[in-house]
Amino acid sequence: MSLMSNAVAPLPSEPGVKDEPIPPIVDDALTGLALAAASANIMMQLARLPVGHGVAHSKVDSGRVDLHPVKRARTTLSYIAIALIGGADERLAFRAEVDKQHRQVRSSAPVKYNAFDRELQLWVAACLYLGTEMVYEMLHGPLDEQAKDVLYQHGARFGTTLQMSRDQWPADRAAFEKYWNDGLDKIETDETTRAYLLNLAQFGFLPGPFRRTLGPLGLFLTTGFLPQRFRDEFGLRWDGLSQRRFDNFIRVSAKVNRAMPRALRQFPFNLYLWDTRRRFRTGKPIV
Repeated sequence: MSLMSNAVAPLPSEPGVKDEPIPPIVDDALTGLALAAASANIMMQLARLPVGHGVAHSKVDSGRVDLHPVKRARTTLSYIAIALIGGADERLAFRAEVDKQHRQVRSSAPVKYNAFDRELQLWVAACLYLGTEMVYEMLHGPLDEQAKDVLYQHGARFGTTLQMSRDQWPADRAAFEKYWNDGLDKIETDETTRAYLLNLAQFGFLPGPFRRTLGPLGLFLTTGFLPQRFRDEFGLRWDGLSQRRFDNFIRVSAKVNRAMPRALRQFPFNLYLWDTRRRFRTGKPIV
């Protein structure tokens, strides 16, 4: 069923963009507990210098998490929900709205960056897919090869809901592993991006009392979810005691995730999905 009303004109279809059944594994992967890994995934995405500078120096203030955390959370979580379980017309419409914002995100100094750079969008999509698989296995246990293939192919939506074309997504998991390993060699941060991201991980944008209370927990969880290569890049220390504490957190989270009914387990993604569809119907901005 199309979500479009007279307030939002339908977008032309594109090759490879169509409605498909949502695999059960994808539905299970949409869990609010994944938000514990959100800062870690953002740090992975922005560990490429052009992406980091593009965000840290963005002139689109309405999209900055450090200035408008509530709005940015709504936009990002809506995008993830639409990318994973949205219909074809929803993904195309969301992409069109993102396009309007990305046209303003470009810079030539101090680091050249253009939000329409599809290679960098592929990197962002790769981080989101890898984070989704990692959190799923932490909460549910190891996936078999067939399930991994299903989740991997679906992960291309993280890029095609932006401006990435479907044929840019590595053909299979072996090709993705090579792409990812090559991408690790391109990780680069500087004082600007490290300061920006470490402040984000410690909720530096929150008022003082909240920042002081939540900051240490945020940094601990962020470091725990980061692969070692990224910890090294950001100068984050991690030892055996930290790993044991993190493993205990994951064990408790997995039990909580299994015990929750589906609607509660998928909160707040299901709320943002509903809100995005409402915004489409009424013609309200979604980004």
